[in-house]
Amino acid sequence: MPKRILQGTVTSDKNDQTITVLVERRFKHPLLQKTVRKSKKYRAHDANNQFKVGDSVRIEECAPMSKTKRWTVVVEA
Repeated sequence: MPKRILQGTVTSDKNDQTITVLVERRFKHPLLQKTVRKSKKYRAHDANNQFKVGDSVRIEECAPMSKTKRWTVVVEA
């Protein structure tokens, strides 16, 4: 099964080798047909501490690295 790749914005880089990425998705409400915005935060592995708050990044699924980290940064978008 292919690994999922998501695009989002870095919201926190305070932890060592870890960033928090906010991923927003938009979809149309099934009944009201209004565009709905939902967002979710993911913790991703950043080995070189190179990404800062506000950067746009792509993250990819990986094997669990800690209790909360299941994603790794692929490349800056």
